[in-house]
Amino acid sequence: MKSWKSVIWAVMLTVAFPLGFLYWQPSLMTCLLLGLWLAAAMAYSFTRIRRHYEEELQVQERALQQAAIRTLNHHRHDWMNDLQILYGYIQLGKPDKSVECVGRIKERIALDSRIAKLGIPSLVFYIQSFRTYRTSLELEVEVAEGLQLEDKLSPDKGEEMTSVIMQTVRAYQYSGLVSQGESRKLRLSFTQDEGDVLISFEGEGEPGNPELLQGQIYNIVQGKIMKAEQFKPSSAYVQLRLPLEM
Repeated sequence: MKSWKSVIWAVMLTVAFPLGFLYWQPSLMTCLLLGLWLAAAMAYSFTRIRRHYEEELQVQERALQQAAIRTLNHHRHDWMNDLQILYGYIQLGKPDKSVECVGRIKERIALDSRIAKLGIPSLVFYIQSFRTYRTSLELEVEVAEGLQLEDKLSPDKGEEMTSVIMQTVRAYQYSGLVSQGESRKLRLSFTQDEGDVLISFEGEGEPGNPELLQGQIYNIVQGKIMKAEQFKPSSAYVQLRLPLEM
């Protein structure tokens, strides 16, 4: 990044030469020379800036594609595990276990469907890809049946909501809830309360520093559409309220 900015600054500084020449030898020719020099410098700078942002866009696109591939691979691995377990029960002639396994598969499919119906692309992608992150925090998601946000939130508000949720999950991860080398669970729930959506976070066990966690979450939602509404003293639980645009 520094290199392309340095090149552009160098190009702009070269304008000082025709300006100095114009100062010492004012004439129509030097004015034309200065105009041509400025046009060339601006065209070159514009080309470099456009090329830089195209490269940045390509990097972001590749990162998104890699994240999508990792997510698909994790889902494929989970489905293969479920199918292998089901196949094993069938081979062993255990119909009750087979029915239980099919029930678990159906529930996972239903949950994936409810998550997708939230309708906020960045939020859906974050939830579905969370398992691909190397973290000691296991995220359990619950979504109320029929809850849809796509036509109730503007794209900007949807992105803001996703950002708040991501930062809150990160606050749980680094607030002492999860000790080094351990794996804990964080339950993320989406429910509807009349015209609002309630988003609750409930960590497994006691937080290492509940006051720190509470302060971090209040800072996260400050100035946002979501409000921290309920804390349980000395507990890793918080509820956020999201007013919907009706």
